[in-house]
Amino acid sequence: QVQLVESGGGLVQPGGSLRLSCAASGFTFSRWPMSWVRQAPGKGLEWVSTINYDGGSTPYADSVKGRFTISRDNTKNTLYLQMNSLKPEDTAVYHCTKDSIRGQGTQVTVSS
Repeated sequence: QVQLVESGGGLVQPGGSLRLSCAASGFTFSRWPMSWVRQAPGKGLEWVSTINYDGGSTPYADSVKGRFTISRDNTKNTLYLQMNSLKPEDTAVYHCTKDSIRGQGTQVTVSS
């Protein structure tokens, strides 16, 4: 049974940083591409970034390019999202995904 558990969210001021983690289990993590998506209040899901199985390919949404970095540690079955220069419009619930499966998400709030 696939399980994805996100952590690391919180309240941060504009310009601040957060690092999200996603602990994966129930499948061979190192063989699958993984993604981060987010959902802002009252809006639909927005794709943020994807990383292929070995980290060699990491496309980003234009809205986060140059500020966010996706990475993975296949020895720890963990996906990461380093978020720098955060903006109020980054406020959302962030989910990690494998195919169509999402974790419960972690709330990120950017506010002064």
